[in-house]
This record gives sequence, structure tokens and C-alpha cells, in this order.
Amino acid sequence: MAYRMIVLDLDGTLTNRDKVITPRTKEALMKLKSQGGTIVLASGRPTYGVMPLAKELGLTEDGGYILSFNGGRIIECKTGETVFAKELPVTSNKKIIALAREHGVNILTYEGDCIITPDPGDIYVKKESDINKLEVRRVENFDQYVDFPVVKFLLLDDGDYLALVEPKVKAALGRDYSVYRSEPHFLEVLPKGIDKAASLERLLTRLNMTKDEMIACGDGYNDLSMIQYAGLGVAMENAVLPVKNAADYVTLSNNDDGVAHVIEKFMLS
Repeated sequence: MAYRMIVLDLDGTLTNRDKVITPRTKEALMKLKSQGGTIVLASGRPTYGVMPLAKELGLTEDGGYILSFNGGRIIECKTGETVFAKELPVTSNKKIIALAREHGVNILTYEGDCIITPDPGDIYVKKESDINKLEVRRVENFDQYVDFPVVKFLLLDDGDYLALVEPKVKAALGRDYSVYRSEPHFLEVLPKGIDKAASLERLLTRLNMTKDEMIACGDGYNDLSMIQYAGLGVAMENAVLPVKNAADYVTLSNNDDGVAHVIEKFMLS
């Protein structure tokens, strides 16, 4: 069956080390779009942080989709319609914030187009801010302030330490939450059933397509579900080992136009 949709993680996949889309990759995506292919940008970033790349690729004019917050939101780019949205229950906010404090790690979430956190000087908060071009706002009494629904929390620390914290947070929160690392230093906490694969399944149903018509490309732990789910799961050469092991195909790195290579090999007529 011909592949009609390509789903792309952003950081480490679609963009190179400088966080830009290279000319060859952009050209391949434009050609795919002109032949009727569907482009989906699937990222742990908030919607605001994905939109500039969607605009650069012309998805806001020609159509395409954003899966932001690791699938917590699905946005139709041309109309701006929110196709799907799910937030954490407000009653869980204090518990999640308390877990961050218990394990001595920083925490952030999002309010409007701002990152909010008790410690804005954290180097990992700066990374999230730089990636998404979002302003950072310090919030005192964070557990009291965040009394509204949020899509996700991000726990932040050194990757080796966060690897030890991850199973403890999973055990404390139980089955009603999705907890996984999108980067070694980012531990995501989302509602149960929210990951890239689950939201792609929702999108495919809406578009009357099957997973066999979909290619998914990624490099990080949060891409594992969609790479296992897709008709063709593709790992970047720079991907973490579990993603490479799960993939049907390993392409070139994000610095060597790995996405363009996949489109040219498997999709362009």
C-alpha cells in the first residue's frame, strides 16, 4: 500500500542540530505535499512551539496537522480547529508538584504562551524556553497557583538522576497517567492514554486512513509508541537505542537529511 502520511518528530528528527529544517528536507516535504501527501508534526512541544515550523512548511495554508504536548492536542493547521484535547485533572496538580519537590527536581507547565515554574534559572527550563521561544515566568507557591487544568507537567533534572526518578514517579501516580521521558532531562507527566500513537490513531480515524498508510519518524523515547504503531516506523541514525531497535528502518541522522531520504525512498512518485 502506498504511504500517504508522514509523521515527524521535530527536535532531533525534522530539524538539525541548529533547530532548523535544511533545504533538502524542506524541498522533499514541499514535493510530497504537492503530490497530495499529508504531513503531521508530532512533538512534545506546546502548540505555540510547533506553529512556526508548521507555517514554514506551508501547513497553515495548504493543510496538515500538529500533534502537540505528545498528543495532548491535535490541531488542524489550515483552520486552526482543535480536533482533540485532553488535560490532566486539576485534582492531580498538587500531587504531581509534590512529587517533584520530594525528589528534588524542578517542574514547569504552561499558561497561555508562557512557561511557568518555581525556578526559572534552571538550565533545563532555559532549554525548553529556547526550543519553543516561550517567555518564562517565575511563580511563587507553585502548588497553590496552578489550580487550573494543564495538558502536561515537565519534571527537569540531569538525565542520569531523572532515570532514577522516573520509575518512582510512575509508581506513585499509578495507571491513570502517562509518564515518560521525551529527552534525558525532561520527564513528561500527561493524562492516561496520551502518547503519540494514541493520538495518531484518533487522527487516522478522522481521516479515514489506516496505520499502514503512515510513516512515522523519530529519535527520542516519546517517539517509541508511534514508531511501533506506524506502517513504517523509522528511527533516525541519532535515535536512542530502544527506538532504533523498534524501528522497521533506520535512516540518516537529522544533520544528514534523514527525513528527506525517507520521503525520497518511500513516498515520492
